[in-house]
Amino acid sequence: MLLLGDIVKALGGSLQGSPQTPIEKLAPLETAGPADLSFLSHPKYQMHLTQSLAACVIVTPQFKELAITRGACIVTDDPYHYFAKLTQFWKKQTTPAGHARIHPSAVVDPEAQIADTAMIGPLCVIERGAKVGAYSQLKSRVTLGEACEIGERCIVHSGVVIGADGFGFALHQGNWEKIEQLGAVKIGNDVEIGANTCIDRGALQDTLIDDGVKLDNLIQIGHNVHIGKHTAMAGCVGVAGSARIGAHCTLGGGAIVLGHLTLADGVHISASTVVTRSISQAGNYTGLFPIDDNATWEKNAASLKQLHKLRDRIKSLEAQLLQPPFQDNQS
Repeated sequence: MLLLGDIVKALGGSLQGSPQTPIEKLAPLETAGPADLSFLSHPKYQMHLTQSLAACVIVTPQFKELAITRGACIVTDDPYHYFAKLTQFWKKQTTPAGHARIHPSAVVDPEAQIADTAMIGPLCVIERGAKVGAYSQLKSRVTLGEACEIGERCIVHSGVVIGADGFGFALHQGNWEKIEQLGAVKIGNDVEIGANTCIDRGALQDTLIDDGVKLDNLIQIGHNVHIGKHTAMAGCVGVAGSARIGAHCTLGGGAIVLGHLTLADGVHISASTVVTRSISQAGNYTGLFPIDDNATWEKNAASLKQLHKLRDRIKSLEAQLLQPPFQDNQS
């Protein structure tokens, strides 16, 4: 439990109400109870504000007067950002102290370097020459491969594998010859990596994840990929080897980026889109075949397969129309 006054003292904002109000948990507007703290992040949800039973609601100045009519509120310019900071503060205040810095079940090579303030969870494996920066947290069963590095204040969730071999093979006389992956993975500061995501080491150069990158669960990052600062990727994204993703990009769930492509800064890829060419201009990009009932989808798919024939017919008709009219010189 925390008091409203303690929250505002730590995070700022203008409190309208008693600083002695106790808060037992954080909750959405629709389900918040009399001891809960909630927030209004978008005007379209304002209908929930007056009906909410929350002890206090975080709002913008625009909704201050409306919020006061129902009870206490914290006024701030960006309630969603305030709520994000609040979740961090809440977790720090309510997490029991005394956890081991390196769990007894973790396997850490003597030549690995772990910052004094880093946390290594149960069953983690930290291989020779690997580095973990200050205040970073590795949850259970994370594997950090040989010579791979994680920066400061990173969070790596359960089951993540950093530094497995990239998928590199040379075809020779019908057989695949393995190309040893001699690079590493270098991860910057303030990066978060979701559960069971895999980031492969580079073949010759390092795979690079810049500061502030956020990766969801079950993402595959191929060897030699470079992901720019503050780019975010949703679950099940796949990035093939040697692709370069710019800064401040977003990739929706299930999106695919083919190998050796480049995405400029500020490129936003919709869910399930397959990126088959480099993109040099910032913007929103989508490549989807819309969902429909199966019978209609099959008809549309069949028509799509005939587009090249229709194109040739149209070109032929256009050529005929552009020919000069026939003139009989004998008349």
